[in-house]
Amino acid sequence: MKIALGSDHAGFRYKEKIKELLISLGHEVEDFGTTSEEPVDYPKFIRPAAQAVASGECDRGIVLGGSGNGEAIAANKVRGVRCALCWNEATARLSRQHNDANVLSLGERMISEEMALQIVRIWLSTDFEGGRHAVRIAELEP
Repeated sequence: MKIALGSDHAGFRYKEKIKELLISLGHEVEDFGTTSEEPVDYPKFIRPAAQAVASGECDRGIVLGGSGNGEAIAANKVRGVRCALCWNEATARLSRQHNDANVLSLGERMISEEMALQIVRIWLSTDFEGGRHAVRIAELEP
């Protein structure tokens, strides 16, 4: 898979760790920044990553910040993006199984590095199941 990455300064450290993991798993990575822990405005890095997923340039995306909330909101403003803020293994699995999330948001200040990497592994390996309890949000768009 080709994965878009984007973070602000508060998510930079985990972004770099996740990039290493993705490459080690054989994925291609498109890193939209940021490139350091110097303060930045997150939409400048999150929106391009989300647009890459929505356009089909990338298969999925991962965005990061301090809490992950602002990043999820910014990503979800891009039509065609279904970004899920995940904080444990269950939310990661369900975001894929039931919601077909194509972008994952993580908060570096909210979870351990080990948990972040485990969430990424689960999120990448879980398929959308569909079914009567699942909502394919893309089908609801006008």
